[in-house]
Order: sequence, then structure tokens, then C-alpha cells
Amino acid sequence: MSIPSNISREHLRRAVEKIDKEGIPPGGDSQYYDAQFDGKLYPPKLIVSYANYFANGEVLDRRTFRGGLDTPCFQLLEKNDFRIIHKNGTPMSEDEMFYPELINFLEQSKTGNLKTKHFRESFKGLKVKVSFGQGVAARIPWISFLMAPHTTSEGIYPGYLYFKEVDRLILSYGISETRKPPINWPVTENQKTVNEYFQENNLGEPKRYGDSFVFKSYNILDLPKAEIIENDLEEIIEIYKSVNAQNLKQDDLFQNNRPEEDFSQMSNSHGLEKAQLNTATFLENAKEGGLQFSKKLIDRFVASLATKPFVILTGLSGSGKTKLAQTFATWICEKENQFCIVPVGADWTNREPLLGYSNAIDQKEYVKPENGILDLLIKGKEDPYKPYFIILDEMNLSHVERYFADFLSIMESGQKITLYEDDQEKIGAPSKVSWPKNVFIVGTVNIDETTYMFSPKVLDRANTIEFRITADEMEAFLNNNSKPDLSILQGKGADMAADFLKISSNTVYEKPKNSVNETLLNFFQELKKTGAEFGYRSASEIHHLLYNLFIVNKDLNEDEKLDIAIMQKLLPKLHGSRRKLVPVLTTLGQFCLISPNDKIEKDVFLKSDFSFEDNETVKYPLSLEKLSRMYNGVIENGFASYAEA
Repeated sequence: MSIPSNISREHLRRAVEKIDKEGIPPGGDSQYYDAQFDGKLYPPKLIVSYANYFANGEVLDRRTFRGGLDTPCFQLLEKNDFRIIHKNGTPMSEDEMFYPELINFLEQSKTGNLKTKHFRESFKGLKVKVSFGQGVAARIPWISFLMAPHTTSEGIYPGYLYFKEVDRLILSYGISETRKPPINWPVTENQKTVNEYFQENNLGEPKRYGDSFVFKSYNILDLPKAEIIENDLEEIIEIYKSVNAQNLKQDDLFQNNRPEEDFSQMSNSHGLEKAQLNTATFLENAKEGGLQFSKKLIDRFVASLATKPFVILTGLSGSGKTKLAQTFATWICEKENQFCIVPVGADWTNREPLLGYSNAIDQKEYVKPENGILDLLIKGKEDPYKPYFIILDEMNLSHVERYFADFLSIMESGQKITLYEDDQEKIGAPSKVSWPKNVFIVGTVNIDETTYMFSPKVLDRANTIEFRITADEMEAFLNNNSKPDLSILQGKGADMAADFLKISSNTVYEKPKNSVNETLLNFFQELKKTGAEFGYRSASEIHHLLYNLFIVNKDLNEDEKLDIAIMQKLLPKLHGSRRKLVPVLTTLGQFCLISPNDKIEKDVFLKSDFSFEDNETVKYPLSLEKLSRMYNGVIENGFASYAEA
């Protein structure tokens, strides 16, 4: 709510008289500032609140307007000869103090307003950058103070980190996350990192910025006086300026044409003993953390990731799709900053939520998405011996082809995504990024009236894994329902990461038996009748998937592996009307049986107690059960698709 424009000096004077007569009501005092009038001090917002009573007949709710530097409240008071001073008696000076900006920053962090143009651009000769997030509110809003040529993506800088979830504001020795800074802060061995600070104070783990060092920390619920905060900031800024003056020559800090690092001769230097990838170990560790998955599901998921670094998880809402991706990433990664979970927004109409954008006002700046996807791509390129994961939650809440088109292209071409032209030097991101081989994307999908269907272009480039819950699995869950604890799994499989990356980077694999190719050709010819046939890429990826399934679980027989490949690579594009689908579904169903059955519709699809696990009758149980559901769906509704059946 805005402050009415008809409040005059006389109304403000009468408000002061009311305060003199009645006193300050409970909760009416100010926290940071006083308004001085005729030598007396008053709460600024209370004056304006009462003044509205004399101007418009009602006391203005103080919660509906803000106080602080450059707010309409303070501007109104100053225009009418009130003097704004800090509680400690120091006159407010825009040039000399940052405290008012900090208070405004903390207040705005609670509102969801992401705009930053109203914040000052410099302080004590340093560039000021403020961020509340890009597109969605960040969990950790921040302020950085920068001296050229340092940036938040490459360099060191003093900064405020507001960890909203734990009510902590940290004044930090900031360290860039994207690239290693060319110099270090002169910190002692006793100086705590943000990670260490959180651990010592039982605050959990910080989502980001854990490697920066803590200079000062403040409890938001009990901030110290303005003078203390100002002195702390001034001290770290002096340290920052001294470090740059004594140790750096600007021309030596960065080389714009640095060659790409060659990792080909590097060995694993992370201090981990290498171990062979073992999904059974993952299942055991997951169970310790209160999570239960089937062995076949995990084998499919891991082999699929190793075959193509893009996997789609679809199925019943709440069936554990996101939790599986998060659990595996937590287990195989050394640190949490190796993966990110990003909720897809319904308003994602272009690539900006994933890759950021060039600042239209400051042509030298590139604005990265706050969700960390671009940072993770850059990290993956710089550290190819660790796996990195991007988990896109509810991926089809928006049109995938619109925001994900660049990724769909480069996963096949191997080329780079252009963020901006090479002749434009921008702060914040390189001009081009690639999709490193150690970065894996997992998208989760729910199907309802608020979501969009995937196009064949997307499905053709992914392995699609459907989540189903059996009665036995639900019974086991109900009998052992407990809250999962993923912290137990953190890094437990990190010693297997090297083997996982080795499997995923392998492009040489054994050709399958002729019988496999005959089956694939049968499916190809039948799927072609509906326009859902597969191309050379899918055929090659099926061969690769079959090999990786063997590597992950050598106990799987040929039919089990081929069943998985059919389910994940051939059936997802299948959709259409009853007239179009019924003949194809029945023929494909015949392929899934050991012996053809001319009455498959009656004996299999429409038989409620048919056992798809009957080894004497069924050759490909996963695929046959799916075809049966699609058949019943198209009979009942006149239309069916893989995702909706």
C-alpha cells in the first residue's frame, strides 16, 4: 500500500503531538532509525501512520509500507524538516553508510520481489551487486563488493550471504564458485569456512557458498547495532583493498585467451580408492537411509544414464521419481554441489531459466540463473573426473522443446551453446558452454491437465523409465514407513564414480545376437504403421543399452535386457486413436509372447487375472503389461499414449 499524497507538514506535526501526549504504543517503536523533530526523537513509521489519521481519518497500518533509505516514508519526513538518524545517534549518510541498504536487502528478501535496480551500485570505491534470484527467489540472496577485475564467477570479494532458512547473515571472505580465483584471501588456519560454521552450529549443510570463509556472522533475529555492522564491513573492505594493492597487478590477474586445460593426462587425485560400480551396494545404502527401490529399476536407471546422459522418469505422482534421482546423485557424488534439483516453471518459454541472459542495461554483464545449472555445466567441464547431475523436476510443466532445445541439439552434435558472441566480453560467464560427458540430466514427468506431452524429438533422445507401484511394494512401504534420511548416503558411492564415468564414456561394445536384431526389425515394421518407428540413432542406443545392462547386472538374460530396451526406447512414442492403435498393439503384444496367440485381446489384454510374470507364456513382461494397459486405455477412451496409460 502506498502512502497517501495528501499528508502535509501539519498532519505530521499533529502526529508528533499525539505521540507526545499518548506515548509510543506497544510494538510501535522503531528498530533502526529515529526521526528527529524539535530536538526529540520519534519512530518514523509511527509518525506517518498517525499523520494519515489526521489527513484521511484512519491510522495507516505500518505493515503496509516500508521505512528505510530512499523510501517514500523517509522522503516525506525529510521533505517536511524531520531529520532521520540511526538509533546510535549517527546521522544517516547515503555516501558513507551501507547499513540502510542492508536492512532494505533483508526486508526485500522476505517478499519474493527480485528487482535490484533501486539498490546502490557502488560503495567505498567498490562495485555493488545484489541478487535475490533469477526467475525464482533464491534460497540464499547475496550482496557482493567487487574490485575490478574480480567477478563473482572468478575472483575474491567481500559479500553478505543471507541463509534465510536458518536466519543467518554471513559477512564472508567470498570465493568464486565457477572458476578458481587467481589469488587467495589471507585467512588463518583457524578461519572457518561456511561449511565448517554450519557444522559447528548444527545448522545442517549450506546449499551453496560452502567454501567461502566466515568473517562475521549475525543472527537476523538479533542484529547488532548499525555501528557494529558498519565497522565490520569497513574492516573487510580494507582487507580486500590491501590484498589487491599488495599482491596483484591487474594485468596479471586474468588472461582473456587462456587455453583450455588438458585433462587427458590427469589421474584421479581426489583421495578415493576406486571401486567397481555395484548397484546392490547402492540398494543397501538406500535402505539404510529409509528408501527402498527394486533391483531391476536401479539397474535400468544406472545403465540408461551410462548409455545416454538424459533420462526421463515418468509415472504415478509421488512414486519416487525425483527421490531416486536425488538419492543416486547424493550417493555417488562427493559433495552436494555436484548436483542440483531445479523445479521447472510453467512460464519457461525460452532457455533463460537454464542458461541465463545478457544484461540489457549493463552490456558487459551476463546474468546466470540462480538455480545453478550454468555453474554446474562449467564445473563439469573443469572437473571431468567427477559426475555432475541436473535434476529437472516436473520437466513437462512447460513445453520442453522451448526451453530445452539447445540441450537437445548439442547432446547429438557435440557442439557448444553460444551464450553471446565471442567479440563481446562479458562478466559472469564464458561466451560458449558445452555439455561435458560427466554431466547427466534427469527429468521427472507427471501427466495431468496442467502438463504437456513430449514430442518424438525429445523421446527419441532419452531413455524413458516408467514408475509403477505394485501391491507388494505398497505393503512393504506401509509396514516400514519412515522419513528418508539422505544424509546417510552422502558420498557413500563416491569411490565408484570413476567406474561409472568409465562405463558412460565407453563407445565400444559388443554387437548383440542376430535374434535381437530380428526382434527389433519386427517392432520397427509394426511401429511404422503408426508413424512411431525408430531411426538409426535409437537402434544404436538400444545396442549400447543392452551392453550396459550386461555390465551393470550380468545376471540379466537376453530377453530381460531386450524387454527393458523395448519398454524404454520403442514404446514411448506410441500414441493414437483406437482405429489406429488396436491392430498395432495386438501385433506388438504377439511379439511379447513366447508363442503367438490369435486371441490375445481376450486371453491377455482383457483378462484381469492374466499373469505377466508367467515365464512359460510371456517373453517380454514389462512391454506386454504396458501394451495391455494402452489397449484398455484406447478401448475405454478412444485414444491412448505411452505416458497416459
